[in-house]
Amino acid sequence: MCGIVGYIGYREAYPILISGLKRLEYRGYDSAGIALMNGDLSVYKKKGKVAELERFVGEQSPHASIGMGHTRWATHGEPNDVNSHPHLSDSGTFAIIHNGIIENYSVLKSKLISFGFKFRSETDTEVLAHLIEYIYKQGDLSPEEAVRMALTEVVGAYGIVVMCKDEPDKLIAARKSSPIVIGIGEGEYIIASDATPIVAYTKDVIYLNDEEMAILTRNSHTIKTIGNVIRTPLLTTIEWEMEQLEKGGYDHFMLKEIMEQPRSIGETLRGRIRPDDKAAWLGGLVDVQDQLRDAKRFVLIACGTSWHAGLVGEYLFEEFARVPVEVEYASEFRYRNPIIGPGDVVIAISQSGETADTLAAVKIAKDAGAVVLGLCNVVGSSIARETHAGVYTHAGPEIGVASTKAFTSQVTTLTLMAAFIAQLRGTDTPRTREAVLGLLAIPEKVRKILALNDQIVQIAELFKDATNFLYLGRGVNFPVALEGALKLKEISYIHAEGYPAAEMKHGPIALIDENMPVVFIAPQDETYDKIVSNVDQVVSRRGRVIAVVSEGDEVIRELAEFVIEIPHVHASLTPLLAAIPLQLLAYHIAVMRGCDVDQPRNLAKSVTVE
Repeated sequence: MCGIVGYIGYREAYPILISGLKRLEYRGYDSAGIALMNGDLSVYKKKGKVAELERFVGEQSPHASIGMGHTRWATHGEPNDVNSHPHLSDSGTFAIIHNGIIENYSVLKSKLISFGFKFRSETDTEVLAHLIEYIYKQGDLSPEEAVRMALTEVVGAYGIVVMCKDEPDKLIAARKSSPIVIGIGEGEYIIASDATPIVAYTKDVIYLNDEEMAILTRNSHTIKTIGNVIRTPLLTTIEWEMEQLEKGGYDHFMLKEIMEQPRSIGETLRGRIRPDDKAAWLGGLVDVQDQLRDAKRFVLIACGTSWHAGLVGEYLFEEFARVPVEVEYASEFRYRNPIIGPGDVVIAISQSGETADTLAAVKIAKDAGAVVLGLCNVVGSSIARETHAGVYTHAGPEIGVASTKAFTSQVTTLTLMAAFIAQLRGTDTPRTREAVLGLLAIPEKVRKILALNDQIVQIAELFKDATNFLYLGRGVNFPVALEGALKLKEISYIHAEGYPAAEMKHGPIALIDENMPVVFIAPQDETYDKIVSNVDQVVSRRGRVIAVVSEGDEVIRELAEFVIEIPHVHASLTPLLAAIPLQLLAYHIAVMRGCDVDQPRNLAKSVTVE
């Protein structure tokens, strides 16, 4: 979850590293630091955000053409200056930055202490720095060999960059279960934990595979395994443009990304619907279409917002394709000896394509003989490379920690997948085909909802001081209630819960009083009459109702204190519209409470550690 950036080339490294850390700060913002090589190793690090590091370095204007930087999400050791990365080895010969967790660090630490090594920090990373130095000093080894041999003793996850003052014109990087991307320029290389710091300099990248390392000089790169086997890497082109990584005049990336959803949904749909026969077409699934047609069941695995998208997918797959579906938390799936095997299709959903638990679940499913598909946003990501086939969402980069356009792009893709599989299995109906055709109108309907922003600001003003929220929905909109509650929790720090509306009577109704805001997702669908009854039950107990309703709804308007209207749409597509006002409500409440919307406390964008 930490951010890693490294540079070797002909430019001044410091501004490149600072700029890269700012782009990566959504991955962790407890502390930040850089190491530069200019005759010796110079390390600067500071608790807090990258701006604190920049102030700390101040007017020193360090000069070097090789260096590395890190922005931290703390795992071992509290956020402070000492625990910040980079870490030096005992004698200062090596500097290291690290994303991941070294699980056997305590055993290694005890061993190193017995050899006389002194520890300054509480981190597992410093253990690896000392271990590399210990091995380096045992024989006639190069720094590269010392790093490689140290990694054979490590249990856990790592994405690392290492510098050695004995070889001042070289960077060494390695990965296992934590992403490392290498940008290839002319006479320069940029290492990062994702592509965002690289785009400004080159679009040609190499994604390291697990247990691979890269040895970089200014004019050459060598990729080899930890077992010392030379590899020929695959060169990939980044699709993103620089302007997609800027706020573009918005106060926050989250607001920008909410407002981008007409475009991101449109990009997800581009070329994937044949209007003439109302059919979905997903070229990424052609090679596995026989397995999709014959599958006994589908298992969707994900975490967080992606799990909520998977829950929407469950309703759609069962309705359209008439096939059994299970939705699993990847973190639970990977540890409970799941019953899975040939005949099952597993779909891994992840915006980044690097989510540690989801990636581990992918490997388990593959080993069990299941067909495994990836649904992610980042081309060349680990999940995209580890799965048998898959579909990209093409939502563009999402910088805000709280996912918004990722959710609607994932739901859009799952809708297309459900329809595509229904076509293969012969279960598509006129209703399914109408849903597919209805997707083409979604971008414009989302644009219409976004025009209600001022109305939602007024509602947010009234509820910004609430201490609890309840979100209720039925059917395919129950996951939207979960997602709405998650958005509010993540960025405003207000406790919120999502429930199926019918379950309200089985416990949550005890919480309702005049201080409890209750958000209903209540479009006019087959459950509408039931949800009207639920609204009535809340109102009779003096709960304050905010209802997301279909345009022209007069029944709930008479009952609810506030209504937000969304356009009429095929019932299966309502999550794509109903999620939008809930995103805006959470955003505006968080801003009014003075919260850091893009970088909420304790969270990071891409969860690449357990």
